[in-house]
Amino acid sequence: MAKELGCRMGEIEQMIRYAYWNSGCTGIVVGISGGVDSAVAAAFCCRAIGPDKVLGLSLPTPVSNPQDLRDAADLCAALGMEHRVIPIDPMLAAFKTIPAFVESPYLLGNLMARIRMTVLYYFANRDHRLVCGTSNRSECLLGYCTKYGDNAADIQPIVHLYKTDVYEVAREMKIPEPILKKTPSAGLWAGQSDEDEIGLSYAEIDNALRNLETNGWKAGTPAEEKVLARAEKNAHKRLAAPSLLAVP
Repeated sequence: MAKELGCRMGEIEQMIRYAYWNSGCTGIVVGISGGVDSAVAAAFCCRAIGPDKVLGLSLPTPVSNPQDLRDAADLCAALGMEHRVIPIDPMLAAFKTIPAFVESPYLLGNLMARIRMTVLYYFANRDHRLVCGTSNRSECLLGYCTKYGDNAADIQPIVHLYKTDVYEVAREMKIPEPILKKTPSAGLWAGQSDEDEIGLSYAEIDNALRNLETNGWKAGTPAEEKVLARAEKNAHKRLAAPSLLAVP
């Protein structure tokens, strides 16, 4: 198992190097939330091209957990990569001046995700870097992400890994324990939890997804039915926008 995991990790690093070399860019920028997904993605980038070429940005709001910022800083220090903190409150406040602006956790959460990705791409454009995504397979298949927000990226090193696989890789990489032990959260509002919002634990989600993929996406349990319904509802997030453009 350890040898297989090592091979898989080596393939990810090679993919990052190949994309980086082909792009002609000078580095990679990645959003560091203080969670396990961004930690693993950043660690892969550092291993692939060197930590001196990787920039980590933490983009908090007033509802962000201060511990997440401390964990993000500790991670970047341990990896040897640069870390900057840029609060996005002023940008969020500017959007709130839009006429007839409606405020709800759902709308604000999606807006935060898109603002954060805009900031990442600003630094990517300014410094000629690639944007590294932090989506995992579980979130991707469920559509548990913001379209053109956290699912946007130039490279996606862990999008083929289920959330439970990400933890396995994180332990192999010696990601700090505080990150491994914290409750998964998108940090979009105070006390938000991924598993509470979805209604299933990641272990249940991943088990359901594996069974669905094995059985031709035919649900056999209530958990699989719930996961399948969500995956079908959010399928548009995984697909290119419909068009009549013919690509040669």
